[in-house]
Amino acid sequence: MQLIKASRDALLKPLATVSGIVERRHTLPILANILIRKEGERVSFVSTDIEVQIRTHADIGVGSETFATTVAARKLLDILRALPEGGEVTLSHSAKKMTVQSGKSRFNLQTLAAEDFPTVSQPESYLASFALPQKTLKHLIAMVHFSMAQQDIRYYLNGLLLVVDGRQVIAVATDGHRLAYCAVETDVEATERHEVIVPRKSILELQRLLGDGEAPVTIDLAANQVRFTFDSIELVSKLVEGKFPDYQRVIPSGYSKSFSIGRDDWLRSLQRVAILTTDKFKGVRFVLSEDAVKISSTNADQEDAQDEIEIAFPHGSLDIGFNVSYLLDVLNNLKTEQVTVSVGDSNSSALITLPENDDFKYVVMLMRICRRPVGRSARAGPAARGVTKGAAARAATRATAATEPATAPASPRRTFNEG
Repeated sequence: MQLIKASRDALLKPLATVSGIVERRHTLPILANILIRKEGERVSFVSTDIEVQIRTHADIGVGSETFATTVAARKLLDILRALPEGGEVTLSHSAKKMTVQSGKSRFNLQTLAAEDFPTVSQPESYLASFALPQKTLKHLIAMVHFSMAQQDIRYYLNGLLLVVDGRQVIAVATDGHRLAYCAVETDVEATERHEVIVPRKSILELQRLLGDGEAPVTIDLAANQVRFTFDSIELVSKLVEGKFPDYQRVIPSGYSKSFSIGRDDWLRSLQRVAILTTDKFKGVRFVLSEDAVKISSTNADQEDAQDEIEIAFPHGSLDIGFNVSYLLDVLNNLKTEQVTVSVGDSNSSALITLPENDDFKYVVMLMRICRRPVGRSARAGPAARGVTKGAAARAATRATAATEPATAPASPRRTFNEG
């Protein structure tokens, strides 16, 4: 039976849309497949990993028959990508195998019964529904997604908190050491406040699929499920259960010490200084003075990097430390020319905001960085100093301990998870 006859690109687009959540290895073999259901010219494509389901469709069917089967998603996707652009592709099914044919190329793939494909059951009605332009939701996700935790035992951190409150839609993400907050306005006011935690995998898929235009995306919220519908795509996801940290208590207010700095200058400075950090320790030191900030890093090999940026900081001197990765993440996602950094003291968190914009806030815990400068004599060899090998080894241990800063986030887990 011939199922589909279309150009390579017309078939590749819906297949690429649903294949993002498909795992190559899974305990259930059928979850490596996609469900292809043909109803006349309308062909739907469905993928799932039990927690998330993506559905899309295209009018590329042949004949008026109704038929459904499942086939390996990655294999079919790889085949289509390898075929010449602009060529015509035919998909047919016979004897539990799917044949993919284009020009003189021919592939036979095993199929599994469509009846065995698990689909995510959806509620009869949803508690709340609202719409946003795709570019607005994409912006909302882009501003906070990098703060989501990855495989944290506090499972409620492995996702994004989505809040609907009046005319505001708020996104919050935290991994316990930093927190990102972003809010946007909607045209319709919600009658009730809703808070849901959308899993990390669903958020990353949304970010990949959403466009940059004004076309709407409809968001439907249920007790344990959320549905995003846009263009010809439907993404249904289970929600993460648990209580998200009280982000309003985490975001500091009333800081009197602040300075503005060019985003691009700061980003490039951090990228340079980060070269001499290590995978185990990403700490960088900031020494703030009235007219400049000196940024430095060291490592266990007694190497160091220093950089300086002119700023206005009329609050005396301040010595603080940051995880450079946390700063690079936020600066790479911001698009403004300037950012504002507010601090309390060396034991508190720092707040990064945008000038004259209260819709974005980024809180990052500071680090204690103990640094003992290594003098010229410490770099001399043991023979030149007339010491024994044992003493040299002990000295090397002490030097390593001095140059590898001791870090202690200021109680990030306690602060970011108080409830």
